[in-house]
Amino acid sequence: MRIANRTGHITGGGSDGWEIYYRTRDLIAAGERVLTLTIGEHDIRTDRRILDAMHASAAAGNTGYAFGPGNRALREAIAARTQARTGVPTSWRNVVVTPGGQSALFSSHMVLLDAGDVGLHCDPFYATYPGTVRATGATARRVPTTSDAAFLPQEAQILARAEGARTLLINTPNNPTGVVYDRATLEGIARAAQAADLWVISDEVYDTQIWQGEHLSIRALPGMAERTVVVGSMSKSHAMTGSRLGWIVAPQEVAQAVETLATNTTYGVPAFIQDAALFALGLGEGFEAEVAAPFRRRREIALRVLQGSNAIRTIPSMGAMYVMLDIRATGLSGNAFANRLLDEERIAVMPGESFGDTAAGHLRVALTIADDRFEEAMTRLAAFAERQLP
Repeated sequence: MRIANRTGHITGGGSDGWEIYYRTRDLIAAGERVLTLTIGEHDIRTDRRILDAMHASAAAGNTGYAFGPGNRALREAIAARTQARTGVPTSWRNVVVTPGGQSALFSSHMVLLDAGDVGLHCDPFYATYPGTVRATGATARRVPTTSDAAFLPQEAQILARAEGARTLLINTPNNPTGVVYDRATLEGIARAAQAADLWVISDEVYDTQIWQGEHLSIRALPGMAERTVVVGSMSKSHAMTGSRLGWIVAPQEVAQAVETLATNTTYGVPAFIQDAALFALGLGEGFEAEVAAPFRRRREIALRVLQGSNAIRTIPSMGAMYVMLDIRATGLSGNAFANRLLDEERIAVMPGESFGDTAAGHLRVALTIADDRFEEAMTRLAAFAERQLP
C-alpha cells in the first residue's frame, strides 16, 4: 500500500521555512519570554460586534449547509466594495466566497492550471505560493526580483520565464516585503501578461494596509479585467483570521469553475460566518482603518529606531503588516542572524530565506505585538545587528 505522490509534489522537498517559528513556540511552551515577530496575526481579536452578529445568525438557525458560491447579499457587498475601490464594473456573479484567502488562491490555480503546465510566482514569496501552484500538478517557476529594486517584479524578468506558463501570481501590498507595487510596475506586469497570454492571480488581501502611496489593482488596468483573478479576505482587513472568509473576483467563467470546485471540496462557507462578514463590511472604511492603525504606528517605530543604522537597510515599507530588513552588511545570512537573535536575545523574526532565494540576507519583521514591546524588540535587534558588523 502507498499514498499518492501528490503531497510530496506540493512540498517540493526540503525545508518549509518555518523552523524559527517552531523553535519559538517550543521556547514559549517552556516558559521563556520571547518577543515574537514571526507571523502575520493581529494582536487584537475579532471585534465583539462582529462576533455578536455571528452568534445571532447561528442562534437564528443559520447553521445548515451553505452550499454554493456564497450568499447573494455578501457577494453583492463584495462586488460593490470592489467596484468602488477599482472603478471596474463588478457583478455579484463575478464573486465566489471561499474558506479564507488561501482557499481562494488554491481554487484559482486549480481551475486555471493543468498538470504539466507552468505557474509563475515572484521571489520572494509568501510561503504557500509554490505549493499552491504545485498542488495542481503544475510546475512552480520563480520570477526573481532584487533587493536594490525594492523587490518589484520587472517586465523583462517575467517574459524571460514565461515560456509554457499559463498563470502569474502577484501580491500587492506584498508579504513579505511590505512593498506596494506602483503603477509603472503594474503596467509592466500587465504588458508581460498580455504578451505571454497569462492569467494574473492578484493576491490583494492587504489592500487596506497602505502607509505610503496608494493601492492599485491590476484588474483596473486596460485589458486586464478579463484575464485577472483578484483574491481578497476578511482576515487582514477585519481581524477575522480564524473565521476563514475569503473570496475571488474573476470573469464569470472562472467564477463558475471555482463554484464547481467548491461543490466537490469545501461545500461553501458556513452561513453564520458569511452573515458576520456582511455585517463587518457594513462597518465601513473607518473600521478597517482602526484595524490597520497599530501596524501604521509600529512601522513608524521601526523606521525611527533603525534610522541611521550602519548594519540594517530598510526595504521601502509602504504597506502590509511587515517590514523587511536588509542585514547583509553584517556578513550573516538571514538564517544565521535570525537563529542567533533568537538564541541570544529571545527575539523571533523570520529569515528572508524562508521566502525565497532573492531575500537571502534579509529578515521579515511582523508588526504584531504591542507598541512598547515592539519598540523594545526593534531597539535590541538594531543593537544586535551593530555588534555583528565586521
